[in-house]
Parts: sequence; structure tokens; C-alpha cells
Amino acid sequence: MQINDLEAQLITDHETHISSDLPFRQWLYAWLLNPHIEGNYQKTIDRWIAILIVANLFVLIFEHVPAINAIYSTWFHYFDVASVVIFTIEYLVRFYLAPEDEEFKKHRFARAKYATSPFAIIDLIAILPFFLQAFISIDLRYLRFLRLLRILKLFRVLIPAYKAFKIANEGRTFRQRVHALVFPSAYGGELHNLYDSFIVVWVIVSVLAVILESVHSVHYLLNMEFLILDAIAVSIFTLEYTLRMYCCVEEPGYKKAVAGRLKMAKSTSSIIDLLAIAPFFLEVFLHHLIDLRFMRVFRLLRLLKLTRYTGATQSLMKVIAREWPVMAASAFIMLLLVVMTASLGYLFEHEAQPEKFENIPQSIYWAVITLASVGYGDISPVTPAGRAMTIVLALIGIGIFAIPAALLSSAFSDQLKSDREALVNKLFEMLSDGNIDEEEALYIKTEAKRLHLSDEEVKLLIEKAKRERELMDDVATLPLHKIAANTDHTIEHFKHLLGQVRQLSLLTDQDKFHAAVDSSERLTETDKKLWTLIALQQSASKEH
Repeated sequence: MQINDLEAQLITDHETHISSDLPFRQWLYAWLLNPHIEGNYQKTIDRWIAILIVANLFVLIFEHVPAINAIYSTWFHYFDVASVVIFTIEYLVRFYLAPEDEEFKKHRFARAKYATSPFAIIDLIAILPFFLQAFISIDLRYLRFLRLLRILKLFRVLIPAYKAFKIANEGRTFRQRVHALVFPSAYGGELHNLYDSFIVVWVIVSVLAVILESVHSVHYLLNMEFLILDAIAVSIFTLEYTLRMYCCVEEPGYKKAVAGRLKMAKSTSSIIDLLAIAPFFLEVFLHHLIDLRFMRVFRLLRLLKLTRYTGATQSLMKVIAREWPVMAASAFIMLLLVVMTASLGYLFEHEAQPEKFENIPQSIYWAVITLASVGYGDISPVTPAGRAMTIVLALIGIGIFAIPAALLSSAFSDQLKSDREALVNKLFEMLSDGNIDEEEALYIKTEAKRLHLSDEEVKLLIEKAKRERELMDDVATLPLHKIAANTDHTIEHFKHLLGQVRQLSLLTDQDKFHAAVDSSERLTETDKKLWTLIALQQSASKEH
């Protein structure tokens, strides 16, 4: 793919160009339902319809609880009416635009062909029970069951994604296909995105269930529902964990069958996955030996599974690792200050308030809330010396306790800037051959998503990399006196030459090089020192 023609279109979403001169039906189909036009509303419509289907499923569950249904039955009815209206509009729009669909346009009676297609029948089943009850007396329990069939509408999103996934993975092994589904790769496609969305939804739902379960009135009404939901969530997360362990050997760095899986099992994300399901199994198998109900609260650790789907966590981990020595020093100072403050508080206030400043460990609580400028007021000094000390320590604490936050904020900003510069350098390398292949495009898309870059920002970075590359190419053909006349050209030429020297130092046998230089004395001492310095830097960078 030529950079000059399709670089931005490959990396970012295509700009939508739909002519307003088209016939109304073609124009409407292009904007709403055409899956081959990037930037239209087709994916947005499918996404919101899927959300509405899932919402209908949860509403049906809550309607099954008499106490909740008695209070919110009117709202449930309004929601059902709104859902039916939306699904009906969707069905009628698809019916109207069927002659423009590639699947049906070749038939003489396109709309009749659409009406008898599996997707259209599913769409009709989703709304038909609502209209039938106006003419036929239908038991409410049967009506609820028929409304449950709306979940079948999700196949409209799943089947095309599965077909594309099947084509992309044709000829690959079963384990490679599982890997494409579970791990990000060039073979996953939309089905991998749907898989990730499915896991994210269940993480959020299971965590919300754990939170609501702690409310006695809600737990009383939905006790059985909570048990069923937790069992389903654990089954899903267990299957996910098993699949990740099974196919992780397809990931770089985890190639060996046993060692690779052990390495994956020891990774942070796998430990989080294991902790998300461990409380359930421990309570099931060990409840007769020990009361493990307290472990239910650890189900909230499932929320940490969401860190896999955001690049911000990875950036934060890099920041903490890089700034750890400074943060450790700051933490030591804070710990020292807390102990000293607690000791002084105990010294000044013990006699006046022996019940609150009973000992130094108990005084640590007061010291922390004082230095952190929280000041709950449940423990406060009453002696003049204690109050004077509190004033000084509170002022000191404002600065001392703000150091870690300031360090993290500054380092996080620097890390994002560094990552973006690294992306520009990578773009610079990709542009060297004048082409961006699909693997490179996928890398840029992934990095842009991780760094929260908009399409416009990615385009600007590409243009910047192109200008730098063109400038370097232009400079390489200029004579030295013209390069020296332009500061920008001088800098770029210097960077280019320095890069060549670095590459040369990596490819050269250092022992033979120094032996040849020492025997012939073709380099000055300054030249030798410069070469040695560059070689050492390259060696350190390679080891790092």
C-alpha cells in the first residue's frame, strides 16, 4: 500500500463520502445499513441494538421478582413499549431498504426474500408477541418467555463476525484459532472485539452483583438470582482462564508447552484471573471445614480484570517501575514523619487523653490523618503543646504527602510523551520503504488506542514522520556547505550520521576493531574515546 495514497485511510477510520445526489433509498441504505462503508452509522446501530437486547434480558430477570415487579411494573411496561417501538422501526427500515442489500437485490421480490430470511424472522419474533397480545389473550408467563427470544437478535452481529473470523483463520490449527479469539492479533477481527466486550460486560455485571448483594433489602429479594448469576460468571471466567492457559503458547515469549504456561500462570493478569474465580471454588469445596463466607468480598477483585483492556494501566506500571527509587525515598520520609508525629502526640497528649492516645501504635492513626490533612476530628489534641505541634505538622504534611502524587503525575505525563515519540520513531522506520503493510497498520492502530490518540492526531504524527523522512532524504543529497548553512539540515544530517555510526558499532567486532586501530594508529585518542562511548551506550541499550 502506497503511503501517499492510502496511509491515513488504512490506519484510521475512513472518512465517509456519500453523495447526496443518490436516490433517497440508496442514500439512506448507505448511511444506515451498508457494512462496506466506513464511518457510516451501521456499526453504531448494531452496537446500540445489542445493548438494548441485553437490557431487555435483565429487565425480564427483574420482572420475575414479584416484589420488584409490583413496584416498577409501570416502568417495565414503558421500557417494553419503547423497546418494541425501536425494534419495529429497525424491522421496517430493513424491510424498506432490502432492495439495496447485496444479499437480496438480485431477487425480483427483494422484500419478500428478506422477510423469509433467518435474520428477518428473528427480528419479527422479537416484536410479534407484543402485537399479538392486542388480538389474542396470551398468558403473561408465555409472553415473557417469547420476549426472551429477542436475545436471538444478537446473531445479526455474531454471525457476520464469525464468518469473517473463519475466513481469516482458514488453514490454521484449532489452538491458533482459540489464540486469535482470546489474544489480540491480526486474525481476531470483530469476533475478538465481541469476545472482549462480552468479558467486560460480565466483569461489570458480576461486580455490581457483589456490591448490591451487600445491601440486605436487595439480597433478600434477589438471593437466588445472585447465586445463579455468580455461578454463570464463574463458569465464564473459568472458561476464559482455561482458554488463555491452553493457547498462550502461541504468544511470543510463551512458546514452550510447560514452561510457557507456567510463565503465563505467574503473570499478573493470570493471577488476577485466578483470584476472580478462586473464592467460589474454595467456598464450594472447603465450606464444611472452615467458614469461608468472608472470601466473597474478594470477588470484587474481578474488577482488576478490566486493566487488561486499557493501556493506561501498562503506562502506570512503567511509571511506577521507573520512579520507584524516588517514590521509595519519599515513602521512607513519610513513614519516618508518621512515627515521629505519633511519638510526639503520645508524649504530649497521653496524660490528658489516655483513652485516645493510649500508646504509640494507636497514635499512628491520628498522625496519618493529620499529616494527610484529612482531619476527621474523632481524635484531636487538647494540650497547647499538642495543638501547636499539630499546626506545624499539618503544614509539613501538605508538602510531604503531595510528593508521590506530584511524582506520579509528572512521570505519567513524561511516559505518555515518551510513548508518543516512540510511535513517531516507529512510523519513521515504517515509512522508509514507502509502504505500510497490514501488520504495521495493526500495530499503529493498537498503539494509537493505547495512547488515546484521535484519528486526527495519528494523521498529524504520520505527516510529521513523513516530513522528517523527506527532510533526511533531501539532506543526504546536499553538499556539506549547504547542509551547514541550514541549522535544521545540520541537525538531521548529524542524526543520520550518528545513527550510521551506532549501527556500525553494533555490527563490528570490537576486539578486532581496537586491535586494528592500535596497530595502525589511524584514529586519534579523541576518535577512540568517541567510538568507545558510542559502543558502550549501544551495549547498555541492547542489554536493557
